[in-house]
Amino acid sequence: MAPDVTRALELIDAAHREDPNVVTIDGETIPYELHYAQKMTKFLDLHTPGADPLVVTAARAQHFRRWEISRDTYPRTKAGYFAWRTFLKKRQAEQVKKICLDCSYSEEEAGKVAALIAKEDLKKGEGKGDADAQVVEDVACLVFLDDQFDEFEKGHDEEKIIAILQKTWVKMGARGQELALNMDLSGRAKELVGKALAG
Repeated sequence: MAPDVTRALELIDAAHREDPNVVTIDGETIPYELHYAQKMTKFLDLHTPGADPLVVTAARAQHFRRWEISRDTYPRTKAGYFAWRTFLKKRQAEQVKKICLDCSYSEEEAGKVAALIAKEDLKKGEGKGDADAQVVEDVACLVFLDDQFDEFEKGHDEEKIIAILQKTWVKMGARGQELALNMDLSGRAKELVGKALAG
């Protein structure tokens, strides 16, 4: 039986709609995680038109129920941040795998979606890990640059921001980098990206 991708995406979006955090986009107020998921789908379509349904599912569920586990539940340290991220990835992967299994994905297909969400097969550098994992990572980096970067950079000094951009760039494959260079970024974002790439 083929996976019911449409139903899985509906259930994923239903969960996103429960996010109490909202944003206003073009005059419409929507839950933030639904907005984020829509951005992931938009950039996936730009990056890899006609992507595999398992990649489509994983991209749509990248931050599944993330709002339920506040960053403040872990120490405000680098180690605390990584522990929080590790827990989130595992939790999100497990929850979405169950949705997939309930929507006629095989165990192998559901496991693949979970692995993509958990970034299990992602290695630093294009061609060193799972190609689908690289696609999802590229898309997440593009959404960060497009949707989160301007607000994020206001809270950090320039040196730290440049270091983060350099790490983000290394995470992306050639297609992701190509799209990033052609994004309609703010003047400040373009300036910082230029400094990051200049080394």
